[in-house]
Amino acid sequence: MDSVEAKGTQDGTGESTVTVLVAAGANLGIAVAKAAGGMISGSSAMLSEAAHSVADTVTELLLLTALKRSARPADPEHPLGYGQERYVWALLASVATFVGGAVFSVYDGVHTLTHGEDPGDPLVSYVILAVAFLLEGYSLRTGLRQARGEAARLHRPLRHYLRWTSDTTVKAVVMEDSAALVGLVLAAGGLLGGQLTGSGAWDGTAAVLIGLLLVYVAWVLGRSNAQLLIGRALPPDVREAVRARLSAVPQVAEVLELVTLVQGPGEVLIAAKVDFRDLATAAEIEWACEEAERDLRARFPAVRRVFLDPTPGRGQRAP
Repeated sequence: MDSVEAKGTQDGTGESTVTVLVAAGANLGIAVAKAAGGMISGSSAMLSEAAHSVADTVTELLLLTALKRSARPADPEHPLGYGQERYVWALLASVATFVGGAVFSVYDGVHTLTHGEDPGDPLVSYVILAVAFLLEGYSLRTGLRQARGEAARLHRPLRHYLRWTSDTTVKAVVMEDSAALVGLVLAAGGLLGGQLTGSGAWDGTAAVLIGLLLVYVAWVLGRSNAQLLIGRALPPDVREAVRARLSAVPQVAEVLELVTLVQGPGEVLIAAKVDFRDLATAAEIEWACEEAERDLRARFPAVRRVFLDPTPGRGQRAP
């Protein structure tokens, strides 16, 4: 996670929901059109693209579930809230991309390469690919607009934001729509190669490449969500900034141990063992803790919870 979240964003759930709905609507319509085009033309690449769009549609539905369930407030059974549940559903979405899109595409492509196919009329497929490109481009534009807005507000490059953001919903939409545009180009190349040469090998190769592209997308998204589920800390530079803020409190002698944890988009927990100055009274220590929490929340609005543990310094500890 970057200081993107540490510097604080509003949850952004509403904007993320719009982004996902646009992507889901586009993918559902495209999936039906691609499947029809694939059956008419007999193209493996088109059928692979149809599987790709179906997988993307399932992914968007899982992401919508993630947005809804992770927005629930904390309760006695879950005192730290439900923010990390977003990553459970997002991880399932990456699995859906792999199983629903990648496996089918690679299988269909290999089958075409080994058994051959009779290329049909590609005209319908070309029209469908062109329309799909426009729809996917619009969906990608929506996702990029949200990502660029967040990156600009936080003074971070877009690529850096997409790599480290804990809002994996937007990251998934951008990556999947980008992969969809590349897949459409590959499918068109396979159709054109088969049309010019009369060989189905071009189409089969395009289908395999689409499948491998989906394997990469599923792996990147799965890894990001797994890291956040396990528990990812703030990056080193932000951790040092937090440590510096705590050390600047007058009654603090030393920050002995610092733990930071990303709990969800725009939601960070900070816990620390702190050696307070020996001459500080109990009341001063209490107010120092309050001051430290206020300062951290002001500097890093994403910080939701701060726990400070008064601890003897290293030289004061009993053997």
